[in-house]
Amino acid sequence: MTVDTSEEGTAGTAAPVEPAVAAAVAAGEVVLAHRFGSAIALVDPVHLPGSGPATVVRARIAASPFGLPRTLVIKHYPDPAPEGLPDPFAQEAVSYQLFTALQPEERMCPELLAHDGEQRVLVIDDLGNAPTLQDKLMGRDARAAERALLSWARSLGRMHATTAGREADFDALLRRLGGPVKHEDSTPVTACAQLPGLLEEHLKVATPDAVHRFAEAACVRAKSLAYRAFSPADLSPDNNLVTSGGVRFLDFERGRVRNALVDAANLRVPFASCTDALALPAGMSEAMVAAWRSEVVGVWPGLSDGDVLSGHLLDHQLLVVWVNTWTALTGRCDKPAALVTWWLHLEADAARMGENEIAGHARAVAAGLDARYGPGLELPLYPAFR
Repeated sequence: MTVDTSEEGTAGTAAPVEPAVAAAVAAGEVVLAHRFGSAIALVDPVHLPGSGPATVVRARIAASPFGLPRTLVIKHYPDPAPEGLPDPFAQEAVSYQLFTALQPEERMCPELLAHDGEQRVLVIDDLGNAPTLQDKLMGRDARAAERALLSWARSLGRMHATTAGREADFDALLRRLGGPVKHEDSTPVTACAQLPGLLEEHLKVATPDAVHRFAEAACVRAKSLAYRAFSPADLSPDNNLVTSGGVRFLDFERGRVRNALVDAANLRVPFASCTDALALPAGMSEAMVAAWRSEVVGVWPGLSDGDVLSGHLLDHQLLVVWVNTWTALTGRCDKPAALVTWWLHLEADAARMGENEIAGHARAVAAGLDARYGPGLELPLYPAFR
């Protein structure tokens, strides 16, 4: 291993390298040597922040005859996944393999340069210090933030369009790395079963039978084999780089093939998985859905019908809102203003579709949440739009 520690620290001593960083660099050097048949020294490692199980390091190639990029990123997963659960390393490695097999213009992520199941390491192209979508939203330029959101929605649609029909490829690659192939998320089913009781207990809001039946049917429809494509699953804005070639996705630790309309519904409930999710200006979600649809109608022409698309989106929008509310009411409700906003948006979208019972129930839940955690809860806009 060739970890460069020549940078001078305090009192003239070499800056120490964290053991996890040194282990990631060593694993990266091993896998690059296997891939290219010659030792490739990595120097100047920088530990990059991240919330997942991987140690993420940017390193510089000291010298290479293979035309590799000057810097690259190493993702090292030192700990194996629990038995029977999805393996984040396998999910990410297979996700990158799937995209690396596509033409460069069809890749919505960095290129995979090397990986190794025994070392549990990936080496990917370094996209540099491009701003993230989160950076754009937290900035002060509304036009730049709007452009970034629309680019994100288009890139998401292009990702779905280029990976539609590739589920068998994804499963075969995952099987080769030893990951469990079929692992459908059962959370929506659990939320649909338990949320009505929680709403009654915490908010004194009853769920009409018709609304409960609609939610249960939406769970069934979500498992349809139609509209399946690759999803990064984690759509947090800090996992997306805004580059000159469009938005590029990072972090596929939960990557899987699923109904692409789950992702599309998140354009109506933006960044719902984030505890610090804020609001977008009026009309922004509709513009993002339109940008997404423009990329997928070539493979799913039925979605060119606005009523068909709206019906599918309402299914998944409802499930996203129900799951997030179930999560909050079974634990610590740390984003009540976001929940109120999402239920009010669900009310408006259901009313436009003529689903009046869903709209009325959504309005009652929003009022119940505001009475319990408010009053006067209002989700502020992202700073770029204030």
